[in-house]
Amino acid sequence: MKFDIKEEDMIIKPYKTEGPIYIREQKGFFQRIRRNLGWLLMLTFIAIPWIQYKGEQAVLLDVATQKFTIFGLTLLPQDFMILALLFMVGAFALFFVTNWLGRVWCGYTCPQTIWMLMFSWVEQRIEGTRNQRIKLDKSKWTLSTWRKKITKHSAWIAISVLTATSFMAYFIPAKSLYMEMLTLQWSGITSFWVFLFAFCTYGNAGFLREKMCNVACPYSRFQSVMFDKDTLIVSYDAQRGENRGPRKRKADPKALNLGDCVDCNLCVEVCPAGIDIRNGLQYECINCGLCIDACDDTMDKFGYEKGLIKYASEKQMQGKKTNPFRLKLVGYGVLTLVLIVSMFAWVLQRTPIEASVLRDRNALYRVNYEGLVENPYTLTIINKTQQPLHYTIAIEGMPVASLTAPSSILVLPGVMKKVPVTVTADGYDISKKVSPISFVVSANENPAISITKTSQFYKN
Repeated sequence: MKFDIKEEDMIIKPYKTEGPIYIREQKGFFQRIRRNLGWLLMLTFIAIPWIQYKGEQAVLLDVATQKFTIFGLTLLPQDFMILALLFMVGAFALFFVTNWLGRVWCGYTCPQTIWMLMFSWVEQRIEGTRNQRIKLDKSKWTLSTWRKKITKHSAWIAISVLTATSFMAYFIPAKSLYMEMLTLQWSGITSFWVFLFAFCTYGNAGFLREKMCNVACPYSRFQSVMFDKDTLIVSYDAQRGENRGPRKRKADPKALNLGDCVDCNLCVEVCPAGIDIRNGLQYECINCGLCIDACDDTMDKFGYEKGLIKYASEKQMQGKKTNPFRLKLVGYGVLTLVLIVSMFAWVLQRTPIEASVLRDRNALYRVNYEGLVENPYTLTIINKTQQPLHYTIAIEGMPVASLTAPSSILVLPGVMKKVPVTVTADGYDISKKVSPISFVVSANENPAISITKTSQFYKN
């Protein structure tokens, strides 16, 4: 038996073309969703530090003082639990969405994708279409080339500095940060971090681009663990599209023994990752749907049915139905809801005060000049509200005892204050060597803000 095999058929074509990727601008349904969502997320990112709540910046992550303020909720290092719950909620929510809709996080909401496509949009406005940019990069350097390149990189740098400054406004009060920027009074540490983040934004979105997703980001590597045959992914209908090949618009594809794919290659040219989705699912695919918009546009022009490339599960491509209540998806969803409920329950039962009692290790007890036994303590009070509060200290557990402590202790918002106190057994029958004692710390302005800490009283 003799096979007629051509030499070019034996060459294994790479799934992704090497070299720089020139993204073709594409309009369509999914592009509108991503662009509108991208603008919304960017504007939200910039606006949040400017939101005021009760006269203070609503969201301020003050690393220097180890105090996070989020709409009146002050989180200190002792509140690490809520941060752990928040990260766990984010992780399981991401697993849930990935198992359901594939890598839509990467394609629609990931900051790397949003900024990369924004930089690409600026590039297209200045240097022209995809073909014009390819021609520009291959041509000799002229005055026009220098002008376009300098304008593009200046715009990229301006966006990068604005991005970095907006990011630093989450850690430094926004008003003072921008005022110091306008008056050129930034400190050395502020300047360092702003320019570091600006450099990273400029490099990632302007040069590394898809390499950050394909090489540096671990998410693209382990995403397949969360995929199953019911996950909605960008899929090419090979049964309908093959054999692919060019043809005239009015030509009958069946007469030419061709499928619906006209091999226009637009699905590759619009892909931010530079892959050919017709070769099947690849880990570089970020599920952005740009190839769907490009293919639907081509199908429209040829009068073919849309959906040659579409969001579909493996089961749907096989003519089966997707199971929306599969165990993995339901499990991720339930875990996400449980963690969200746990986080809100923790916030609701959280007391806006923290206290601790430390005994004086150098003197467990002492006898004063009246012959009474005294125990010295150091009481630490942390005000976790956003208002200054006055606290009083009372003791329980020893009916007849006197307390030497300030009558009113002022603690500023988010401040930890240490107060030395002394308990004297005044007429109390201390037959035991060690007796339990409790310290009750209450706020004068709001008696509901109270906490009780236990310790021991030593006789000898």
